[in-house]
Amino acid sequence: MARNSEAWTHAPESLEKGYFVDPKIYVDDGIFREEQEKIFEKVWLIACHESEIEARFDYRTYKHPAGHNLIIVRGEDDKIRAFLNICPHRGNALVSESSGNFTEACPSGGPYRITCIFHAWAFDMKGECVDIPRRAEGYQERVKKCDFGLREVRVEVGYGGFVWVNMDDSAPTLKEHLAGALDSLEPMLSEPLEIFHYHRAIIDGNFKMWHDTNSELYHDYLHYHNRITGFPTKEYWERKFITYKNGHAQVTGMRLKYDNYGSQAKRNLGWPGLPPNGWALVDLFPGITFNIRAPAFRIDTAIPIGPNRLFIEFRGFGLKSDTPEQRARRINDHNSIWGPFGRNLPEDLLALTGQGQALADRSEAPFILHGRNENNKIHDEVGMRHFYQEWSRRIGRSPSEPFAVKHQVAAE
Repeated sequence: MARNSEAWTHAPESLEKGYFVDPKIYVDDGIFREEQEKIFEKVWLIACHESEIEARFDYRTYKHPAGHNLIIVRGEDDKIRAFLNICPHRGNALVSESSGNFTEACPSGGPYRITCIFHAWAFDMKGECVDIPRRAEGYQERVKKCDFGLREVRVEVGYGGFVWVNMDDSAPTLKEHLAGALDSLEPMLSEPLEIFHYHRAIIDGNFKMWHDTNSELYHDYLHYHNRITGFPTKEYWERKFITYKNGHAQVTGMRLKYDNYGSQAKRNLGWPGLPPNGWALVDLFPGITFNIRAPAFRIDTAIPIGPNRLFIEFRGFGLKSDTPEQRARRINDHNSIWGPFGRNLPEDLLALTGQGQALADRSEAPFILHGRNENNKIHDEVGMRHFYQEWSRRIGRSPSEPFAVKHQVAAE
């Protein structure tokens, strides 16, 4: 029967806590600020791929979910580093373009330097201050170049050549953070990759909604292509969720039946470590998804910019060793099926946008169910529950009762 306002917004009594969440965790400003401080400031995130800064002195900027703006740069020593995009002199942004190369001179400074346009303070690719115009005349010996280097951010490059950053100087290593979640993908990430597609979507929704979609496959009812190529097989229904420490989860692999979609959908170009038409999926806390469906590889990264607004970066990859014909086939498959403008992904974006619009009404939003339990099989919602256990550990709030007395967060 239909419900009145009180019943509509009442927590479900038939489900234990952990099998539903309070909708306010998606829209509350205070909770979002805590997420920035307690999650995004402390975890490893993918800023870009090494092929996006392939040449020495190449750079790319990155909008960090905790509110920082970073410069990712490949130095003359070929090492990749990351710095806050802030001049230590007066706090001006050092770089305004999203990408480029520092071998070019700029209006305020010479080549091979990061030069602030405001007062022409200059820095090298290691973040060291190399020039302060008229330093001695104005500052005498009170200001020295060695004391005004850039703020360097921790970087690790790995697991397919991705550039990972962490704002917390004392955080565990990348390997410790991943806790084995990407180990099964190592054969698929063994050959050098090359980016061929980048797209950033701006969505009215919460980053956790995007994670929820990626961490459960019950929503394959949303995808006509997935139903046609996956549902007809026993292999689809036997897939399982494997959970890892720190909130990560993997879905065991399967082979897609492209023939069921019609002759034009046949695929015979493979991917290292995958069987023909194979599919591998790993979702990393708090918002990174490795999605390899031969012959295409797509990775999604969520960058929240508010409690109900986020960027989602989509990257498509081929192998660096691809022939022109192979690369063209991967791009075609990515663009026609798995990429942002293909047959599959727009449906996810439609659902996320719908959630963002509906749950923005804080006073009349229903509690959200994470209650399917199918022994960790493919339509189990254990992936979501596992994510919110980690979320709760870091935030110190229960997702089912976020405004109850905070519980003690366990030490990592």
